[in-house]
Formats: sequence, structure tokens, C-alpha cells
Amino acid sequence: MSVQEESGIGTVASGGGTIAAVSSGSGGAVAVIRISGPAAGPAVRALTGRLPEPRRAVLAKLRNPADDEVLDEGLALWFPGPRSATGEDMAELQIHGGRAVVAAVLAALFALPGLRPAEPGEFTRRAFLNGRMDLTQAEGLADLIAAETEGQRRLAFAHAFGHLGQRVEEWRRRLIRAMALIEAGIDFAEEDDVPAEARALARPEVMALLAELQAALADRRGAMVREGALVAIAGVPNAGKSSLLNALAARDVAIVSDEPGTTRDVLEVALDLGGHKVTLVDTAGLRMAEGKVEAEGIRRARARIAEADLVLWVHDAPGRPPPVERPEIEAKGAELWLVANKLDAPGAAAPMGFGWAGQSFSVSAKFGTGLDALTEAVGAFVSERARGSEHPALIRARHRASAAEAAGRLGFALVRWDHLDDELLAEELRLAGRALGRMTGAIGVEDLLDVVFREFCIGK
Repeated sequence: MSVQEESGIGTVASGGGTIAAVSSGSGGAVAVIRISGPAAGPAVRALTGRLPEPRRAVLAKLRNPADDEVLDEGLALWFPGPRSATGEDMAELQIHGGRAVVAAVLAALFALPGLRPAEPGEFTRRAFLNGRMDLTQAEGLADLIAAETEGQRRLAFAHAFGHLGQRVEEWRRRLIRAMALIEAGIDFAEEDDVPAEARALARPEVMALLAELQAALADRRGAMVREGALVAIAGVPNAGKSSLLNALAARDVAIVSDEPGTTRDVLEVALDLGGHKVTLVDTAGLRMAEGKVEAEGIRRARARIAEADLVLWVHDAPGRPPPVERPEIEAKGAELWLVANKLDAPGAAAPMGFGWAGQSFSVSAKFGTGLDALTEAVGAFVSERARGSEHPALIRARHRASAAEAAGRLGFALVRWDHLDDELLAEELRLAGRALGRMTGAIGVEDLLDVVFREFCIGK
């Protein structure tokens, strides 16, 4: 059953009609204009004088139907539905990328009856509504377009080509089998042994499925790759945290001053380390605040440190590091590394560990000493944490919410397995299946579509 048949959403996008837009971005030597909808074929015929053979590029002069003026010469391709990216009749015009050329061709298209500009994400939305992809694939495509690192590309590619959707559908199939067993007990309630045997067969399947959902929810690797690992630079005031941030980012991100308490807010910068996104966070120095503004900065610093995957505790190399309050760090299980800064200062010495469980480094943010070793170590840390993240993972809050709801339903059913009537037990399993169905868009997702597809640019 296709997505639109099961969800009841329909087979065309909310705007209807035939849409056109540039799908190749702007400023290139070649521009690709996509057209999708019932008037796609007539539109190509109107501009080129013919309809190309399906899925074969032809060279053609593009003329303005209004006055027969030649606008450009390029390639035309024809993809009759449903064997197209959107499931509808589709066409592509590959033309020269100059702004005037693109504007002239689009103006000629939009002057034709039934054509209008596409909305952001409307091509992909139509592909979903026509059963060409599920929601997880659409989200993967959005992530693939926005990927900035190699790790993000690999993860997005897996989702764009249905790896998560396939896993979710397998979960749903197993849940449907368990529901069928319970409902068999309902159908044969008058038989003495059938209901009890059906429950006994269904329970191990539900237990195994719950364990898999819980393991997927506990796995944060995919979210780390997509959103980036959070590395917090923390410590007491005037330890050189802002200087270290600037040195690692190779540009002036934070204001540096000898005056303690200069950093009053949380500053962030994104880097690509080892093919993974890393967000460095410079936080306010932790001490007794000397004013409301600094107090708020320290509060935000502690909150950000509590969310970090890795904390770099910075102190002056010439002095002994002060004790650090660990509860906020341990709340998420972040690693804590000691970084002795100002190695260039008189009396500086390498750290001796001071009882730290994590790694220790000596650097000079001013002259760059030791920064390569620290950067390589952070990159290796993120790569190790993200290992295996290209496999299906619950990387978005929407995925996690659906999986958590399904796991909650299954957990409730298992706790009360011997006390619920067959009808109530089957209903809990059905609700768990609906929660999983919302992840891929198979069930009741009309209210989610605008949220999902607003991430896309026009032409995608």
C-alpha cells in the first residue's frame, strides 16, 4: 500500500497544479529548471516544439511561446509519471545559468496556463504524497543537501535512501504479527487453549521489539553526527579560554582581555574535525559572580557544560588547577580533559594529572604550541563516539518522540500483560504501531508536513 493510500492524505501537494523552479542553485554555468504536474508535457512542447523520448536528453532551442523569440539553447528531458522523482509527469530544462536566461525561461513558463512557481520543498513533498519516498527519506534528503562534513554526508545518504524507513517498517511488521496473535485469541475466545497460547507466542516478540527501541533511543551517535559534538571550554576566569577558542577556530571569535570575567555569554563556533562537525563553546569563567550580568553568564555556562560531550577544563600552566565541580559534567557522562594553557608564561610546567581521569594537554594558545595534538585528540574522540553512526539511527527529535511513545506503549502492555483483556492489549499494540507509522509518514502525518518540508529550498 502506498503512503497516500494508507494515510489518506491525497496524491497531490496542497497547492495543486503544475509547478516549476530552478533546482540547481544560482550562479553556475548551467541551470536546471524542473517542472512537475499535469501540464509539464505541454509546457516542454510549447517551449521546444516537441516532447522528447522519455528519459533521453535532446538538444533544443527554447522559444517564448508568446512571440517565438529564441530564449536559449539547451537540453530537454521528459519523465512521464508515475516513473519520475515526484510520481507525476516531470520535465527538466538544462540551460545556461545566466540570470537573464533563467529569468526569461521562467517567465515564459509561468505565462503558460496551469503553471506556477514551486514552494520550498514542494517537489519532495509531492514525491512523498505520491508514495515515491517516506518521511525519513525526505528528511535524509534535506540533511544531504545541508551536509557540511563527511560524517553528515554518510549519515544523510543512509537516511535518504531508506535505511531508517526500512528498519521502522520491519518494527511495524513484527508488531503487526504480535497483534495478529492477540487478535487470534479474541477470535477464538471460546477455545480453551488458543487465547493463552496466542499471548505466550506474542510476548517474546513484544519484549524483543521493546529492547530494540530502547537501544535505538539510547544510541546518540546519529544525533551527534547530524547536530555536531559539543565541546565546552570551561575553567576559572582569565585562564585563556577565549584565546584557546580563537586559536582552535583559527580566527577571532571571542574578545580577549586580561580583565577577569570578560566573557559574559556563551560563544559558539562550528569546526570540521576528522570529517565530523564539532561545536566549540566558550563559556564564562566559573567563580562567584560580581554582578547580575556575570551571574547570568555563569548560569548559562553551567547549563551548556552540562550538555557537552567533552569538557576542556582550562587553567594556567604556571599554577595548580583549582577543584572543579563535576555534577553538571557527570549528568550527561561527558569526558573531562585537563588543558594547561599559557605554556609560554614564566614558570609554566606540564600538568601532572592532579587526579584527573581524562587526558591532559599543555598548550600555548598565544603561540600555537600543543594545539595540533589537542585538535587531533578532539577529532579522534568525536570519530570514536560517532563510529557506526552511518547505520540507521533516531537522529531527529521527531523520530525519538515517535519511538519513545511506541516504547512506552509496549512497556505498559508488558507490565500488565497478564491482567489486560485481549482487546485492551491489542489496542496498546495498535497505538504503538501508529506511533511508529508516524515516523515514516505511513499514518496520520498531515499536521507534520509543513514542519518537515519547510527546511527545503525552492526547487527541491
